[in-house]
Amino acid sequence: MAIYIVKRFFMMIATILIIATLTFFLMHSIPGSPFDEERTSNPTIQANLEKFYKLDQPTHVQYFEYLKSIATFDFGPSIKKPNETVNTLLARGFPISFELGMITILVAVISGITLGTLAALRHNGIIDYSAMAFAVIGISVPNFVLATVLIQQFAVTWNLLPPATWSSRMHMILPTLALATGPTAIIARLTRSSMLEVLTQDYMKMARAKGLSPARIVLRHALRNALMPVVTIMGTMLAGILTGTFVIEKIFAIPGMGKYFVESINNRDYPVIMGSTVFYSAFLVFMLFLVDIVYGFIDPRIKLHRKEGDA
Repeated sequence: MAIYIVKRFFMMIATILIIATLTFFLMHSIPGSPFDEERTSNPTIQANLEKFYKLDQPTHVQYFEYLKSIATFDFGPSIKKPNETVNTLLARGFPISFELGMITILVAVISGITLGTLAALRHNGIIDYSAMAFAVIGISVPNFVLATVLIQQFAVTWNLLPPATWSSRMHMILPTLALATGPTAIIARLTRSSMLEVLTQDYMKMARAKGLSPARIVLRHALRNALMPVVTIMGTMLAGILTGTFVIEKIFAIPGMGKYFVESINNRDYPVIMGSTVFYSAFLVFMLFLVDIVYGFIDPRIKLHRKEGDA
């Protein structure tokens, strides 16, 4: 297991390096400059700004400076906000985006597993049909469309919830619902199909024959094995949720990383683009790594297989 963790760690580093490299060269391949406005007003000002931000240097020199900033986690000042560093923007916006993402994941996992389990236990019943109908709608409707509908109904028409910002728990409800509906639907479908398969296994029949209570059979024996597919997709789902917060943050005017990232793209703010991309990439790759480790603990067969392979 230790060897596997070390291998996955170096794979993480390689993945982050590849993402950072692609981000750098794709960004520099786009025509134009962050200082195009200064070019038209005063070429000398543009030249001084490019020299200050080291954009006048050859591409390979800028690339190695970029790698150095990643290694030291110091992305320098923002071009459009010279009084603030990229690290400051990350420290200000990421906690809000992270909070929204974690609340969304918690709601999606609890709701999805509950719906999927109830649908499997009441197979071909009204609960099953209702849960799967919700799943189809949740998967089909994009979160930005759902967000506008929620704002229109709950904030504008019925005036029950605030439509924007992130200043109280009431402000968290609509963006969380908009972001969690899709993942909830996916988890519900996976849990249902996996539970239906697990409930027909021989060891489940043995558990019933031993006279175990239905609750113990479901929670201790069926659900643990049925959650394997859910744990498998949690890494990619986490990535989708955290990157999806950018769109939801823009719609609900949430002052998270999405605000700064969208602004940096529009303004060609290279340090913010590179810093936020690398930061999020590192975070998501690390979460995928944790999911792999958790998966090994949940399924003893995987842990045993790795030990045998390492030996």
